[in-house]
Amino acid sequence: MVRPASTARNTPLPMALAAALAITALSTAASAADFRPEGATQGAVDCAALAGSVLDGGRVTAAVVVPAGGFAAPDADLARRAADLPAFCRVSATARPSLDSAVGIEIWMPLAGWNGRFLGTGNGGGAGAIPYQMGMIEGLKRGFAVATTDMGTAPDINLTVGKPERWRDFGYRATHEMTRHAKALVQTFYGRADFNSYFAGCSTGGQQALDAILRFPDDYDGVLAGDPGNNRTHVATAFLWNYNALNETPESRLTAANLAMVSRRVIAACAGKDGGAAGDRFLTDPRLCGFTEDDLPKCIDDIAGDDCLTQPQRRALRKLYAGPVNPRTNERIYAGLTPGSEDQPLGPVMQGDPAIWPAQQFYPFSWVFGPGFFRAGFDFDRDLDQLDARLAGTLNANGVDMAAFARRGGKLILYTGLADPAVPYEEVVHYYDRLSAAQGGSEAARQFARLFLVPGMGHCFGGPGATDFGQPFTSSASGEPDSDVLSALVAWTEGGAAPDRLIASHPEPTPETPVDRPICAYPALPAYRGGDPRRADAFACRVAAQGHVRAPAERYLN
Repeated sequence: MVRPASTARNTPLPMALAAALAITALSTAASAADFRPEGATQGAVDCAALAGSVLDGGRVTAAVVVPAGGFAAPDADLARRAADLPAFCRVSATARPSLDSAVGIEIWMPLAGWNGRFLGTGNGGGAGAIPYQMGMIEGLKRGFAVATTDMGTAPDINLTVGKPERWRDFGYRATHEMTRHAKALVQTFYGRADFNSYFAGCSTGGQQALDAILRFPDDYDGVLAGDPGNNRTHVATAFLWNYNALNETPESRLTAANLAMVSRRVIAACAGKDGGAAGDRFLTDPRLCGFTEDDLPKCIDDIAGDDCLTQPQRRALRKLYAGPVNPRTNERIYAGLTPGSEDQPLGPVMQGDPAIWPAQQFYPFSWVFGPGFFRAGFDFDRDLDQLDARLAGTLNANGVDMAAFARRGGKLILYTGLADPAVPYEEVVHYYDRLSAAQGGSEAARQFARLFLVPGMGHCFGGPGATDFGQPFTSSASGEPDSDVLSALVAWTEGGAAPDRLIASHPEPTPETPVDRPICAYPALPAYRGGDPRRADAFACRVAAQGHVRAPAERYLN
């Protein structure tokens, strides 16, 4: 529970002074005093009264009112997206679930127009900072009280070597701490306990979403999980596999021009033959594309060029498509690169870059083997077993027992991009198929869980397809359940119909890109039926073949 500072007993003067200084530092506009949320009950408190509040395992460090349009965004893109934010109470808090923990949390609560719901939002990568861009802004615009966390890895996840309590915070504990403290503060601020709770996240946020259901099934009523990195130790292993393939020799690296050429060739060979329209610049069902590196032009005399591949480049691409396997048993560890995703952000250009990729993605190896571990010498058999023994139970959310969540009426919407080079769609399809099997079949699973595959979408957002449908990371939020996945989740959770189809739009359509297109609940995919291929009404959702993905071995689902 939360005890506002105005009623707390024996609050030490230095603590109160620290809270006051924090408020002064954060406030860029009006005083926090005398702002009570519109429509609050008698038991509500002013925003200012939350400053210094004692939490169960933490403390509010600041509480200030941000006037309409007054959020000081840290960059130009966020400033554009936040320009029309309504006035809200901005609360900062720190949770300490262990002696070595320092979990940063922010909660934003609208002063007027609260929709009576709470929305937890996810982070990305190794976290380490409050991710305003990953759902906070759009959630507040929709009327939610919203919250997020730095997952306890601030200021840099690479500085947490030798700190297993912070690994636990990152793996699962920070999200739960954020959730319980934020819900208590929302209850205190509005004087109401009768609100539904939702979570929306993508990438690391997708991992947080699934982990919340599996470990804390009472935390949320509805959960939106995108492109989830829930098989975390093996996502990292795939990143290491790809990095090693692209750096095997100085000649192995594929340039941005090489990868753009590869994607063009893939699309030319397969687009329009997989249910999509002939002019699509993306694939609708990559499972139907039999393209391999052997279909690409070879460089004459092995002299590198933009429109051909040398033997070392071809060997690297073959390893990317194959994905990581155990060299002793040949068991699959993780899915390989999806054809048609080669030139997308977070793809091989980044995954092979020594200047950025190790620092961003190799923290699990540093935790187990030390910051100086020998990447090229990693044994994908014995070393991987050691990595899993130390971290799988902390970081991975591979379980599919969601019975407790389903029994209490919880609803889950999963989605993933079919051109995602970081979390290949095969991983998400296989997870959903396992989830369905655990419930006794797909019809039982569809009562509480749906999966949407998004043609032409990269990692979480963007790409050549119609990729905006109200998910985190996007600036558009229609609020209509037929085109806004968060609104669809709310409607379903609160007694409405389960979504079978959503209309996604392109943020900046051109004559070569779709204006809008349906995305369909798995196992259906959009199929072209005639008419203007740039418009959604030219497509129908039709059931496609289920499964047919490269599944990890059972030992790598730990």
